[in-house]
Parts: sequence; structure tokens; C-alpha cells
Amino acid sequence: MDSLSLRKSEFKVPEISIVLPCRNEEKSLPFCLKQINWVVFKAGLNAEIIVSDSSVDRSAEIAKSFGARVIKHNKKGYGIAYLEGFKQAKGKYIFMADCDGTYDFNEIPKFVEALRKGYDFVIGDRFAYKFGNEVMPWTHKYIGNPILSGILRLFFKTSVRDSHCGMRAVSRSALDKLKLQTVGMEFASEMIVKALKCGLKIKEFPIKYKPRIGESKLSTWRDGWRHLRFMLLYSPLFLFFIPGFTLFVLGLLSFFWLYFGLAEVFGTQLYVHPMFISSLFMIIGYQLMIFALFAKTYAITHLNEKSPLEKLYRYVTIEKAGIIGGVLVVLGVGIYGYIFLKWVNSGFGSLDEVKNLVVAQTFAVIGVQTIFSAFMLSILGIKER
Repeated sequence: MDSLSLRKSEFKVPEISIVLPCRNEEKSLPFCLKQINWVVFKAGLNAEIIVSDSSVDRSAEIAKSFGARVIKHNKKGYGIAYLEGFKQAKGKYIFMADCDGTYDFNEIPKFVEALRKGYDFVIGDRFAYKFGNEVMPWTHKYIGNPILSGILRLFFKTSVRDSHCGMRAVSRSALDKLKLQTVGMEFASEMIVKALKCGLKIKEFPIKYKPRIGESKLSTWRDGWRHLRFMLLYSPLFLFFIPGFTLFVLGLLSFFWLYFGLAEVFGTQLYVHPMFISSLFMIIGYQLMIFALFAKTYAITHLNEKSPLEKLYRYVTIEKAGIIGGVLVVLGVGIYGYIFLKWVNSGFGSLDEVKNLVVAQTFAVIGVQTIFSAFMLSILGIKER
């Protein structure tokens, strides 16, 4: 009975490839494979089971005894296990889940049916049902998963509630569009982010979640950081632009306040020296905003991402940006020249021109940033054929 469904479908191309990442899961694997085979048989699915294995225990031997195809690669990592499995998958649809006993494989037909109805990517929602701390550590249940899933919803404007759910399904045509690359736990976030970027039709289902069989391989802080890092890298708005814009505005406002007024904080008179901090904020903030443009331009021209910036680039050319940058440099140099002549006329005596020197420095640096950033944007703007 365990391998009956596999024997029936081995002579034709399977409709569904069930891919399981596996590293030392000999305790849970028999339970999972027995359930999968029964579900495939009961639902009459044309399916293959692929175990992507990097184990040093008996997992591979167990998988073969249940009729699964074992892909042995000995490469450590959640993402790499799936990538190796995907290479060998033949199905029109790919179903994914951990083989640690936490997921109910009776859900497989529901996922497949959603794909047949036209959805490109289907994911489970473990938090739709209540479960205790014996199923998931409270740090993951109340802190890690809610925060990281909330950040993903904020950054990428999605309604996906449980972005780290390991039970998913995707059509082969959609999977090919995603071009997945990450090898660690951040693979889970990469799949959703790229599905959103590619405009895939996504469906989320409530699923039940059960206690794990065997030892967990998750590292709370390391894996959490890898998820956050990936989301930041794919969201230049939050990584570069918002921090940069905030710094630039703070620098600009404090710059004017210090230059034109008699600044006072808690009864302490502020003189010229804080202007250097204001200038620093403006320069750093401006550079961070430019980095956001670099990242967005690369995404548009090399990752086929759609953005309103495409229309802006029609009006803001390298020549126009170069002129603006040049004007700023000339203003800075002009102020320097004025101060120098004033110093010469005073007989090379002492001058009280520190404020104007800071202004000149700020104009010159931002002008140079503008000129050369325009060239860099032009380079990044060259589309790949």
C-alpha cells in the first residue's frame, strides 16, 4: 500500500512533485512518507515523492523503502535542499513541506486543487488555528513570526499572514520565473518576495500545525536575522531611502536653524560647530537616497521589476543631473573663492567664516555626488537583452 500510488504513476510524467528537504530525520520520515503515500493513493493523484537528502543517519535508506526518489547532495541548508530537489522534479506542480511531522499531508489535495484553479503559489497559514507552546516556542509564536511576517507585509504590501510556513505549492511555470538563489532559511522569504515581485496569483490556506518529531535545526537569532536581512536587501525604500530622507531633512532643518538663528537647547547656546553635524547628516542622507535609486534602477533593468521611476527617468537625464551637480559645485567653489579673497584683503588675518565654509563644503560634496551618481545610474540603466 505504501508505494502503490508511486508504482501506478511511474510510467508517465507526474502531475505533482512532492519535494521534502531532509537532514537527519529518520525518526519522523517513516510517519511522513506513510501519510503522503496514503494521501496520494486515496486522492488518486499522479505524484512523485522526492527526498532531497543531506543526512548522515538512515534517512535516505528509509526514504527509498517507501518508494521515494532520493536526491543525495550532502549540502547543508534549507534553501539548497529545495534547489537540489527542484532540479530533479518532473511535475507540473511542486508541493513542498518539511518532513519533521509538523505538517498534515492530508492537505496536499487542497493545495493541488488551488493550483489547478489557476493560482500560481499556495501557502499555508499555521496561525489560523490555535496551538500551544509545545508545538512552537513562544519566542517564535509571539515574537519572531509575527514581527517578520508583519515586516514583510509592510515592505511588500501583501496580505500573507504566515510568511514562514513551510507547507507550500507552486506551479512549475511560476517556479521558473522566481529564479530562487538563497541557500539558508531565508529561502522561505525569498520565495514570497519574488512571487510578489513577479505578480504571481497567491492563495493562503489555514492549516494545522503539530509538534515536531525529533530535534529542531532552527537557530532563532541567526535564521531570524537572515530573513530580515533578505527583506531589507529587496526593499531599498526601507533600507536606504527612508533613513536617508530622514537624515537629510534633519540635517537641512538644523543647518538653517544654526546658520540663520541663535540656536539654544536647554539654555545652552549653540554656535557654529553643530553645523558640521548638520552637514554630515545631509551628505550621508543624500548618499543613502542615491543608493535607493541605484538599487531600484538595477531592479527595473535587470530584474524586470515595474516601478513609477521608469517615467521619471525620461525627464531626469544624465545631462540634467550633471548640470544640477555642476551648479552646486560652482556655488561651493564660489563661496570658497569669496572667503579666500576676503582673507587676502584682510592681510591674511583671522576670519569668522566657519559657517560659510561649512556651506561651501556641503554644496561641493553634494554636487560631486550628483554628477558621478548620474553616470552610475546611466550604467545601471543599461538593460540586459
